[in-house]
Amino acid sequence: MAKKLSKKQQTLVDEMTRRVNMCREFMNDWLLFNQVLSAYPSPGANKAELENQFLKIKSKLAREHNVLKEVLQADYNIDSNTMNIVSSATNLESIYGQSEIAVKKIQGEWHRAFISINETLGTIEDKKGRAEMGEKIFMMAAGGPTQPVASGMGDSSKKLIILVVIIAALAGLYFFTPAGEWYKGISGM
Repeated sequence: MAKKLSKKQQTLVDEMTRRVNMCREFMNDWLLFNQVLSAYPSPGANKAELENQFLKIKSKLAREHNVLKEVLQADYNIDSNTMNIVSSATNLESIYGQSEIAVKKIQGEWHRAFISINETLGTIEDKKGRAEMGEKIFMMAAGGPTQPVASGMGDSSKKLIILVVIIAALAGLYFFTPAGEWYKGISGM
């Protein structure tokens, strides 16, 4: 029987679901990019239609990429060369007008990016699964300064905050008392 999640935890699961869906859509569009790219040299291919599809999918990838990067923040681990592949592939005719080695290079770069998209998706799916089980996860808030969003503060975070407060208090004591006076008060000298 599934554990009943708190409202806060359910909100976290919902956000992770949204992120998984966004990453999945990007991956599916990345697959479509390759399908259109690979179909172009086929005998009997409607080259004009493929060029049109290619331009549409490139535009969609460009729009999705920045949004995905902003939303995923620390979880974004997609190969940095991904958008270079999209921007350098001006059209299918120019791609296939190059040498076979250049075409193979684009296909290899596409594959590396595909693997990194899948790795990113796997990371997000894992976090979503752990959140669904009620586990505390760390997630950066989208659209603003990096802020942790988790289902609760862990013991190590609490200890760190206490340590910082103690150090700040001691520093204040040292810097805002006459030289050496704070030590005399503590030691009884």
